[in-house]
Amino acid sequence: MARSMTKVEVVKAISESTGLSQKDVSEVLEKMAELAYKEAGNSFTIPGIGKLVLVDRAERMGRNPRTGETIRIPAKKAVKFRVSKVCKDAVLGGA
Repeated sequence: MARSMTKVEVVKAISESTGLSQKDVSEVLEKMAELAYKEAGNSFTIPGIGKLVLVDRAERMGRNPRTGETIRIPAKKAVKFRVSKVCKDAVLGGA
């Protein structure tokens, strides 16, 4: 299995393809991440990629895999990323 790109590799690839400096590209990525964290509660969309959303998970019953004991899992908030159809089609080839 191929390894994923590091932040340095992403910055370098974007820098080379756009002609922007690596410092500028890195700063844009950092600011975009900060904005995504701040706006996740309202949902944050990256056009052509997907949407970052905050969801409420209801309380539920689960099972301790070691002991088999039934346990209560409390309600909580979770962050989810929903991939856009355009992205799915581009990655999977429209399958």
